[in-house]
Amino acid sequence: MLERPFPHPDYGFQSNHISIVNRAVVLIFVAFLAWAYKATQPPPPKICGSPDGPPITATRIKLSDGRHLAYKEHGVPKETAKYKIVYVHAFDFCRHDAVIAKTLSPEIVEELGIYIVSFDRPGYGESDPNPKRTVKSMALDIEELADQLGLGSKFYVIGFSMGGQVLWSCLKYIPHRLAGAGLLAPVVNYWWPGFPRNLSGEVYNQQLWQNQWTLRVAHYTPWLTYWWNTQKWFPSLSVAAHSMDIFSPQDKELLAKLSDRENYMAQVRQQGEFESLHRDLIVGFSAWEFSPMDLENPFPNNEGSVHLWHGDQDWIVPVTLQRYIAQQLPWIHYHELPGAGHFFPYADGMGDTIIKAILRWEK
Repeated sequence: MLERPFPHPDYGFQSNHISIVNRAVVLIFVAFLAWAYKATQPPPPKICGSPDGPPITATRIKLSDGRHLAYKEHGVPKETAKYKIVYVHAFDFCRHDAVIAKTLSPEIVEELGIYIVSFDRPGYGESDPNPKRTVKSMALDIEELADQLGLGSKFYVIGFSMGGQVLWSCLKYIPHRLAGAGLLAPVVNYWWPGFPRNLSGEVYNQQLWQNQWTLRVAHYTPWLTYWWNTQKWFPSLSVAAHSMDIFSPQDKELLAKLSDRENYMAQVRQQGEFESLHRDLIVGFSAWEFSPMDLENPFPNNEGSVHLWHGDQDWIVPVTLQRYIAQQLPWIHYHELPGAGHFFPYADGMGDTIIKAILRWEK
Protein backbone atom coordinates (compact mmCIF):
# COMPACT_ATOMS: atom_id res chain seq x y z
CA MET A 1 0.00 0.00 0.00
CA LEU A 2 1.42 3.29 -1.05
CA GLU A 3 1.78 5.81 1.71
CA ARG A 4 0.31 9.21 1.06
CA PRO A 5 3.13 11.76 1.13
CA PHE A 6 3.03 14.14 4.07
CA PRO A 7 2.37 17.66 2.79
CA HIS A 8 5.35 19.97 3.01
CA PRO A 9 4.81 23.42 4.52
CA ASP A 10 4.63 26.32 2.10
CA TYR A 11 7.93 27.94 2.99
CA GLY A 12 7.53 30.41 0.16
CA PHE A 13 4.28 31.72 1.60
CA GLN A 14 5.76 32.03 5.08
CA SER A 15 8.81 33.78 3.72
CA ASN A 16 6.65 36.29 1.87
CA HIS A 17 4.49 36.79 4.95
CA ILE A 18 7.52 37.42 7.18
CA SER A 19 8.93 39.80 4.58
CA ILE A 20 5.69 41.79 4.52
CA VAL A 21 5.60 41.96 8.32
CA ASN A 22 9.22 43.09 8.45
CA ARG A 23 8.53 45.79 5.89
CA ALA A 24 5.52 46.96 7.89
CA VAL A 25 7.56 47.11 11.08
CA VAL A 26 10.29 49.09 9.33
CA LEU A 27 7.74 51.49 7.84
CA ILE A 28 6.07 51.99 11.22
CA PHE A 29 9.47 52.58 12.84
CA VAL A 30 10.50 55.06 10.14
CA ALA A 31 7.15 56.83 10.46
CA PHE A 32 7.63 57.02 14.22
CA LEU A 33 11.12 58.46 13.81
CA ALA A 34 9.80 61.03 11.34
CA TRP A 35 7.02 61.99 13.76
CA ALA A 36 9.46 62.12 16.70
CA TYR A 37 11.90 64.28 14.75
CA LYS A 38 9.15 66.66 13.69
CA ALA A 39 7.79 66.84 17.23
CA THR A 40 11.20 67.90 18.59
CA GLN A 41 11.77 70.62 15.98
CA PRO A 42 10.50 74.06 17.03
CA PRO A 43 8.82 76.24 14.42
CA PRO A 44 10.92 79.13 13.09
CA PRO A 45 10.61 82.33 15.11
CA LYS A 46 8.39 85.16 13.89
CA ILE A 47 11.05 87.86 13.84
CA CYS A 48 9.86 91.41 14.38
CA GLY A 49 9.76 93.38 11.16
CA SER A 50 9.70 90.28 8.93
CA PRO A 51 6.74 89.72 6.56
CA ASP A 52 5.07 87.26 8.95
CA GLY A 53 6.40 88.77 12.17
CA PRO A 54 5.12 91.35 14.64
CA PRO A 55 5.65 95.06 13.91
CA ILE A 56 8.60 97.01 15.30
CA THR A 57 7.43 99.54 17.88
CA ALA A 58 10.44 99.78 20.21
CA THR A 59 13.67 101.75 19.99
CA ARG A 60 16.42 99.31 18.97
CA ILE A 61 20.14 99.14 18.39
CA LYS A 62 21.90 96.95 15.84
CA LEU A 63 24.55 94.72 17.39
CA SER A 64 27.86 93.86 15.72
CA ASP A 65 26.54 90.46 14.59
CA GLY A 66 23.52 92.06 12.88
CA ARG A 67 20.92 91.29 15.55
CA HIS A 68 18.68 94.01 16.96
CA LEU A 69 18.22 94.67 20.66
CA ALA A 70 15.11 96.56 21.80
CA TYR A 71 15.39 98.81 24.84
CA LYS A 72 13.47 101.28 27.01
CA GLU A 73 14.87 104.22 28.98
CA HIS A 74 13.76 105.38 32.42
CA GLY A 75 14.72 108.12 34.88
CA VAL A 76 16.69 111.24 34.10
CA PRO A 77 18.34 111.74 30.68
CA LYS A 78 21.54 109.75 30.40
CA GLU A 79 23.44 112.88 29.37
CA THR A 80 22.86 114.40 32.82
CA ALA A 81 22.70 111.20 34.89
CA LYS A 82 25.18 110.57 37.67
CA TYR A 83 24.36 106.86 37.89
CA LYS A 84 23.67 104.72 34.83
CA ILE A 85 22.08 101.31 35.31
CA VAL A 86 21.37 98.42 32.93
CA TYR A 87 18.41 96.33 34.11
CA VAL A 88 18.04 92.67 33.06
CA HIS A 89 14.52 91.23 33.12
CA ALA A 90 13.27 87.88 34.37
CA PHE A 91 12.02 84.70 32.66
CA ASP A 92 8.84 85.36 30.64
CA PHE A 93 9.20 89.14 31.18
CA CYS A 94 10.42 91.91 28.87
CA ARG A 95 11.82 95.47 28.76
CA HIS A 96 8.56 96.86 30.18
CA ASP A 97 9.11 94.86 33.38
CA ALA A 98 11.89 96.97 34.86
CA VAL A 99 10.76 96.55 38.47
CA ILE A 100 13.44 98.87 39.83
CA ALA A 101 12.39 101.69 37.51
CA LYS A 102 8.73 101.08 38.35
CA THR A 103 9.12 101.06 42.14
CA LEU A 104 11.85 103.65 42.61
CA SER A 105 10.53 106.85 44.14
CA PRO A 106 10.69 109.90 41.84
CA GLU A 107 12.46 111.86 44.59
CA ILE A 108 15.34 109.35 44.67
CA VAL A 109 15.57 109.35 40.88
CA GLU A 110 15.90 113.13 40.73
CA GLU A 111 18.02 113.55 43.86
CA LEU A 112 20.62 110.98 42.84
CA GLY A 113 20.37 111.51 39.09
CA ILE A 114 19.51 107.94 38.09
CA TYR A 115 19.19 106.67 34.53
CA ILE A 116 17.99 103.09 33.90
CA VAL A 117 17.82 101.23 30.60
CA SER A 118 15.93 97.95 30.36
CA PHE A 119 16.07 95.77 27.27
CA ASP A 120 14.42 92.71 25.75
CA ARG A 121 16.76 89.78 26.10
CA PRO A 122 17.27 87.90 22.79
CA GLY A 123 14.06 86.31 21.52
CA TYR A 124 11.86 88.26 23.93
CA GLY A 125 9.68 91.21 23.00
CA GLU A 126 11.25 92.94 20.00
CA SER A 127 14.86 91.79 20.31
CA ASP A 128 15.97 89.41 17.58
CA PRO A 129 16.48 85.78 18.63
CA ASN A 130 20.00 84.51 19.07
CA PRO A 131 20.19 80.79 18.19
CA LYS A 132 23.86 80.93 19.24
CA ARG A 133 23.05 82.42 22.64
CA THR A 134 25.43 81.35 25.41
CA VAL A 135 26.13 82.39 28.98
CA LYS A 136 28.96 84.59 27.70
CA SER A 137 27.04 86.17 24.82
CA MET A 138 24.52 87.72 27.20
CA ALA A 139 27.27 89.64 28.99
CA LEU A 140 28.69 90.83 25.68
CA ASP A 141 25.22 91.99 24.54
CA ILE A 142 24.94 94.09 27.70
CA GLU A 143 28.39 95.57 27.14
CA GLU A 144 27.57 96.47 23.55
CA LEU A 145 24.23 97.99 24.56
CA ALA A 146 26.02 100.19 27.11
CA ASP A 147 28.61 101.24 24.53
CA GLN A 148 26.10 102.13 21.83
CA LEU A 149 24.06 104.16 24.32
CA GLY A 150 27.17 105.93 25.57
CA LEU A 151 26.92 104.89 29.21
CA GLY A 152 30.63 105.37 29.79
CA SER A 153 33.48 103.11 30.80
CA LYS A 154 31.60 101.79 33.84
CA PHE A 155 27.93 101.22 34.59
CA TYR A 156 25.75 99.39 37.12
CA VAL A 157 23.84 96.18 36.41
CA ILE A 158 20.75 94.88 38.20
CA GLY A 159 19.00 91.63 37.31
CA PHE A 160 15.89 89.92 38.63
CA SER A 161 15.32 86.13 38.70
CA MET A 162 16.65 84.70 35.40
CA GLY A 163 18.02 88.18 34.74
CA GLY A 164 19.85 87.89 38.05
CA GLN A 165 21.43 84.69 36.82
CA VAL A 166 22.73 86.62 33.80
CA LEU A 167 24.64 88.90 36.16
CA TRP A 168 26.99 86.05 37.06
CA SER A 169 28.17 86.12 33.44
CA CYS A 170 28.69 89.89 33.71
CA LEU A 171 30.84 89.36 36.80
CA LYS A 172 32.81 86.72 34.89
CA TYR A 173 33.25 88.28 31.45
CA ILE A 174 32.93 92.07 31.83
CA PRO A 175 33.90 92.85 35.47
CA HIS A 176 36.09 95.73 34.27
CA ARG A 177 32.97 97.50 32.96
CA LEU A 178 30.97 97.31 36.17
CA ALA A 179 30.56 100.01 38.78
CA GLY A 180 28.34 97.79 40.93
CA ALA A 181 25.84 94.94 40.69
CA GLY A 182 22.59 93.84 42.26
CA LEU A 183 21.24 90.28 42.00
CA LEU A 184 17.57 90.02 42.95
CA ALA A 185 16.41 86.44 43.64
CA PRO A 186 18.81 85.13 40.97
CA VAL A 187 17.92 81.76 39.47
CA VAL A 188 20.28 78.97 40.51
CA ASN A 189 21.62 76.31 38.17
CA TYR A 190 21.61 73.08 40.19
CA TRP A 191 24.43 71.70 38.03
CA TRP A 192 26.97 74.42 38.77
CA PRO A 193 30.18 72.50 39.62
CA GLY A 194 30.77 74.60 42.73
CA PHE A 195 27.83 73.06 44.59
CA PRO A 196 28.25 69.96 46.77
CA ARG A 197 26.17 67.28 45.04
CA ASN A 198 24.28 66.29 48.16
CA LEU A 199 23.26 69.90 48.83
CA SER A 200 22.18 70.77 45.28
CA GLY A 201 20.39 67.41 45.00
CA GLU A 202 18.50 68.00 48.22
CA VAL A 203 17.31 71.44 47.10
CA TYR A 204 16.54 70.22 43.58
CA ASN A 205 14.23 67.57 45.01
CA GLN A 206 12.25 70.27 46.81
CA GLN A 207 10.96 71.53 43.46
CA LEU A 208 7.61 70.46 42.02
CA TRP A 209 8.16 67.22 40.14
CA GLN A 210 7.20 68.73 36.76
CA ASN A 211 9.79 71.46 37.30
CA GLN A 212 12.41 68.86 38.15
CA TRP A 213 11.71 67.05 34.89
CA THR A 214 11.66 70.24 32.81
CA LEU A 215 15.04 71.33 34.14
CA ARG A 216 16.44 67.82 33.79
CA VAL A 217 15.42 67.75 30.12
CA ALA A 218 16.93 71.21 29.52
CA HIS A 219 20.22 70.12 31.07
CA TYR A 220 20.69 66.57 29.78
CA THR A 221 18.69 66.53 26.52
CA PRO A 222 18.29 70.15 25.40
CA TRP A 223 17.16 69.00 21.94
CA LEU A 224 13.99 67.68 23.63
CA THR A 225 13.20 70.97 25.38
CA TYR A 226 10.68 72.17 22.79
CA TRP A 227 8.85 68.84 22.75
CA TRP A 228 8.75 68.55 26.53
CA ASN A 229 7.32 72.02 26.97
CA THR A 230 4.66 71.56 24.29
CA GLN A 231 3.55 67.93 24.82
CA LYS A 232 0.23 67.33 26.56
CA TRP A 233 0.90 64.08 28.39
CA PHE A 234 2.75 65.50 31.41
CA PRO A 235 2.68 68.98 32.95
CA SER A 236 5.71 71.09 32.06
CA LEU A 237 7.32 74.09 33.76
CA SER A 238 4.94 75.61 36.31
CA VAL A 239 6.41 79.11 35.92
CA ALA A 240 5.64 79.17 32.19
CA ALA A 241 2.12 77.90 32.91
CA HIS A 242 1.61 80.67 35.50
CA SER A 243 0.67 78.11 38.14
CA MET A 244 -0.34 79.60 41.48
CA ASP A 245 1.27 76.66 43.31
CA ILE A 246 4.71 78.28 43.03
CA PHE A 247 3.79 81.53 44.78
CA SER A 248 4.39 82.20 48.46
CA PRO A 249 1.84 84.13 50.55
CA GLN A 250 3.74 87.39 49.99
CA ASP A 251 3.98 86.69 46.25
CA LYS A 252 0.21 86.31 46.00
CA GLU A 253 -0.24 89.67 47.70
CA LEU A 254 2.23 91.36 45.35
CA LEU A 255 0.76 89.91 42.15
CA ALA A 256 -1.76 92.77 42.12
CA LYS A 257 1.16 95.11 41.35
CA LEU A 258 1.82 93.20 38.14
CA SER A 259 -1.69 93.76 36.78
CA ASP A 260 -0.43 96.27 34.20
CA ARG A 261 1.39 93.41 32.45
CA GLU A 262 -1.89 92.58 30.75
CA ASN A 263 -1.26 95.59 28.49
CA TYR A 264 1.88 94.09 26.94
CA MET A 265 1.94 90.41 27.97
CA ALA A 266 1.26 89.33 24.39
CA GLN A 267 4.53 90.97 23.31
CA VAL A 268 6.71 88.89 25.61
CA ARG A 269 6.51 85.63 23.62
CA GLN A 270 5.35 87.09 20.30
CA GLN A 271 8.37 85.81 18.37
CA GLY A 272 7.86 82.27 19.62
CA GLU A 273 8.31 80.41 22.89
CA PHE A 274 11.37 78.46 21.81
CA GLU A 275 13.74 81.39 21.26
CA SER A 276 12.51 83.10 24.43
CA LEU A 277 11.37 80.73 27.19
CA HIS A 278 12.92 77.49 25.98
CA ARG A 279 16.25 79.06 25.03
CA ASP A 280 16.37 80.58 28.51
CA LEU A 281 16.05 77.11 30.04
CA ILE A 282 18.64 75.56 27.74
CA VAL A 283 21.26 78.26 28.40
CA GLY A 284 20.47 78.85 32.06
CA PHE A 285 20.55 75.18 33.04
CA SER A 286 23.27 73.96 30.69
CA ALA A 287 26.71 72.81 31.79
CA TRP A 288 28.37 76.17 32.44
CA GLU A 289 32.04 76.69 31.64
CA PHE A 290 32.57 78.34 35.01
CA SER A 291 31.13 78.22 38.50
CA PRO A 292 29.98 81.45 40.16
CA MET A 293 31.61 80.16 43.34
CA ASP A 294 35.00 80.52 41.65
CA LEU A 295 34.56 84.20 40.80
CA GLU A 296 36.94 86.76 42.24
CA ASN A 297 35.95 90.06 43.80
CA PRO A 298 35.59 92.54 40.92
CA PHE A 299 36.16 95.40 43.36
CA PRO A 300 39.30 94.47 45.33
CA ASN A 301 39.92 98.11 46.23
CA ASN A 302 36.35 98.65 47.45
CA GLU A 303 35.57 100.91 44.50
CA GLY A 304 32.21 99.20 44.02
CA SER A 305 30.04 96.47 45.53
CA VAL A 306 27.97 93.43 44.63
CA HIS A 307 24.70 92.75 46.46
CA LEU A 308 22.42 89.72 46.47
CA TRP A 309 18.88 89.84 47.87
CA HIS A 310 16.74 86.77 48.45
CA GLY A 311 13.55 85.95 50.33
CA ASP A 312 13.54 83.02 52.73
CA GLN A 313 10.03 82.12 51.53
CA ASP A 314 10.93 81.98 47.85
CA TRP A 315 9.20 78.87 46.49
CA ILE A 316 10.53 79.35 42.95
CA VAL A 317 14.25 79.61 43.79
CA PRO A 318 14.92 78.05 47.23
CA VAL A 319 17.09 80.17 49.48
CA THR A 320 19.41 77.35 50.64
CA LEU A 321 21.80 77.52 47.70
CA GLN A 322 21.95 81.33 47.86
CA ARG A 323 23.21 81.00 51.42
CA TYR A 324 25.91 78.63 50.22
CA ILE A 325 26.97 81.03 47.45
CA ALA A 326 27.15 83.88 49.97
CA GLN A 327 29.38 81.76 52.23
CA GLN A 328 31.72 80.94 49.36
CA LEU A 329 31.87 84.56 48.16
CA PRO A 330 32.28 86.68 51.29
CA TRP A 331 32.77 89.82 49.20
CA ILE A 332 29.08 89.69 48.23
CA HIS A 333 26.76 91.73 50.41
CA TYR A 334 24.04 89.18 51.14
CA HIS A 335 20.58 90.35 52.20
CA GLU A 336 18.13 87.64 53.26
CA LEU A 337 14.58 88.89 53.66
CA PRO A 338 12.42 87.09 56.27
CA GLY A 339 8.97 86.18 55.02
CA ALA A 340 9.71 87.41 51.49
CA GLY A 341 8.90 85.46 48.34
CA HIS A 342 10.27 85.61 44.82
CA PHE A 343 8.57 88.88 43.89
CA PHE A 344 9.87 90.88 46.85
CA PRO A 345 11.31 93.64 44.56
CA TYR A 346 7.70 94.78 44.04
CA ALA A 347 7.17 95.36 47.76
CA ASP A 348 6.79 98.96 48.93
CA GLY A 349 10.11 100.67 49.48
CA MET A 350 12.28 97.84 48.13
CA GLY A 351 13.29 99.76 45.01
CA ASP A 352 14.72 102.61 47.08
CA THR A 353 16.44 100.19 49.46
CA ILE A 354 18.08 98.26 46.63
CA ILE A 355 19.26 101.32 44.74
CA LYS A 356 20.68 103.04 47.81
CA ALA A 357 22.67 99.93 48.73
CA ILE A 358 24.05 99.34 45.24
CA LEU A 359 24.95 103.00 44.76
CA ARG A 360 26.47 102.89 48.26
CA TRP A 361 24.28 105.57 49.74
CA GLU A 362 23.13 103.18 52.45
CA LYS A 363 24.46 99.83 53.63
